[in-house]
Amino acid sequence: MKREKGFTLLELIVVMFIISLVAAVSTVLFANTLPASKFNATVREIATTIKHARALAQITGEKQTVMIDIDAKKYGIEGRGEREIPSDTDIRLVDPFLGELGTGKYYLVFHSGGTAEGGTILLKNGKKSAAITLDPIVGSVVIK
Repeated sequence: MKREKGFTLLELIVVMFIISLVAAVSTVLFANTLPASKFNATVREIATTIKHARALAQITGEKQTVMIDIDAKKYGIEGRGEREIPSDTDIRLVDPFLGELGTGKYYLVFHSGGTAEGGTILLKNGKKSAAITLDPIVGSVVIK
């Protein structure tokens, strides 16, 4: 008697079950990392905007201001457009003179020499948090 080559129905069902199990687990893992990646991108974009304003101040020799609107959840270099902060991200600012601010607009000012007037930006999204600190003497930006 001649045997035909191929897979049995049981073998096909087992393989399909394993494939669907792997797909389900990877979907859950990917869904959990998406908000964290979005938060990290927002933190990097805000820090990059601040660094860009400092570089513009040094190159042009003119004062540059980064505006952060806590209520509207927007930020940007004045006169160069605004960007939105995701709605699920909480933002607070710590000013060296005014203390912690949770409402209103806040301005980080960069002078032509690269020095800065501003404080620390605190961002929080669920379990993740970050602090963008601005050094007032040299104007460097540090993300913690």
